[in-house]
Amino acid sequence: MSKEIIKIFDTTLRDGEQSPGASMNTEEKIGIALQLEKLGVDIIEAGFAAASLGDFEAISRIASKIKTSTVCSLARAIDSDIKSAGEAVREANMKRIHTFIATSSIHMEHKLKMTPDEVIKRAVRAVKYAREFVDDVEFSCEDAGRSDIGFLKEISDAVINAGASTINLPDTVGYRLPHEIGFMVKEMSKFIGNRAIISVHNHNDLGLGVANSLEAILNGARQVECTINGLGERAGNAALEEIVMTLKTRSDIFSNFETNINTKEIYPSSRMIANITGIEPQPNKAIVGKNAFAHESGIHQDGMLKNKSTYEIISPESIGLDMSDTLVLGKHSGRAAFRDKLQKLGFSINDEELNLSFEKFKALADKKKDIYDDDIRALVTSETVHAPKVFELVSMQLMDCTNGVPSSAITIKHDGIEITDAGIGSGTIDAVFKTIDRISGYDGRLMDYSVKSVSKGKDALANVTVQVTFNDDEPAIIGHGLNIDTMEASANAYINALNSYLSMTGLLKKRYCNEEERI
Repeated sequence: MSKEIIKIFDTTLRDGEQSPGASMNTEEKIGIALQLEKLGVDIIEAGFAAASLGDFEAISRIASKIKTSTVCSLARAIDSDIKSAGEAVREANMKRIHTFIATSSIHMEHKLKMTPDEVIKRAVRAVKYAREFVDDVEFSCEDAGRSDIGFLKEISDAVINAGASTINLPDTVGYRLPHEIGFMVKEMSKFIGNRAIISVHNHNDLGLGVANSLEAILNGARQVECTINGLGERAGNAALEEIVMTLKTRSDIFSNFETNINTKEIYPSSRMIANITGIEPQPNKAIVGKNAFAHESGIHQDGMLKNKSTYEIISPESIGLDMSDTLVLGKHSGRAAFRDKLQKLGFSINDEELNLSFEKFKALADKKKDIYDDDIRALVTSETVHAPKVFELVSMQLMDCTNGVPSSAITIKHDGIEITDAGIGSGTIDAVFKTIDRISGYDGRLMDYSVKSVSKGKDALANVTVQVTFNDDEPAIIGHGLNIDTMEASANAYINALNSYLSMTGLLKKRYCNEEERI
């Protein structure tokens, strides 16, 4: 008997980006979308087209590049939102509009200030209008977890008749327990039958996002909405990697179901998201955490040496993780060997990107004895997924501030011209950033700064992430820098944030929705 496919709807680029500090520029979003396609995601929710011109541009460019996944844009049940979504996904091979309106009494009364009948009319109009742009329309009952089951049936029936082919039942505030989600999905599944696919979108406020999604599958859901590394606003969303690997590992329970996910792309996808957003999974995070396959207990180590299955229910290789994780290449290695390693790591890059990455690798090999797979992943990602380099760091020198004022001298290239200047600050990092401001002519305000090692050892690459505002009326921009020297990595991170800001200038006039008007 053939198995039923559970559709994986990835919302890392939309809901995941709503994680504080997880905003991405257009090039980064395109890179992630291409990796999600390689992962085998069925539907990529590429953003919220009406939220900003930047979101619209990113969705449009993703739609033109993705070939095998459906590209989707979120839209409120408002004509202007739906039109933006429809125009943004126009070039996609397979396209979807995902429209929504709140259905719980508390939301209808206090947020929408609409009667149930008015909500149904708005929902029907939205779906009908969306069908003018796409054949595939998903309708979400926002806050379904706290909605009356009778009303859920009434509005679902109405929007299905209007043309919706997927009904999403989100637990928007992460409130429900697994058996409650199971009951709701079972009731709705019996009512809807084969007229539409039932989807769930479970938030993780009580740590139950994955459990609720799995219970929903057992009770009739055939699509789950999730994110890589469980990213998302507040406590995040159900984690894609946990749902997929549970279905695969516990095939005794989920024997009738499978996904289209290529599980060997899970770890590379996780690392790419972490490198781009600067948000690392917690060390003990299931599946992709740094300690997920670490065995420190003597009893555990003894069992592992005798038979790995004693304490390992998932093999690292099944998610694309090589536990040896060492690149046996050095400064004398050639492009062919480097290209071969990239192919084994799952990278598909053009000749120009290969040359840039190879140059960075050779420079790294001169400084670092042991180079690990994660070093290569971070290095290639930083070279292939970035905003145009309007400003580029050439050199920097930090002055000894033991008995004086912290200062820096920096040379930056702009329009082919090298510009050198110096500056002082209240600390070394402050001096570096203020000097960059002097040279560029843009004054940034540092909102957040973090540094993490990419791999291990005293000579580990430093991955610096900064959040900077260049205009107090606009959101903070994220920048990343990668270097063995933490100060140089910091300078690059700040410059990359500036480059992202400049690439998005004119596209960042955000028309932010009310925070509650997000699924």
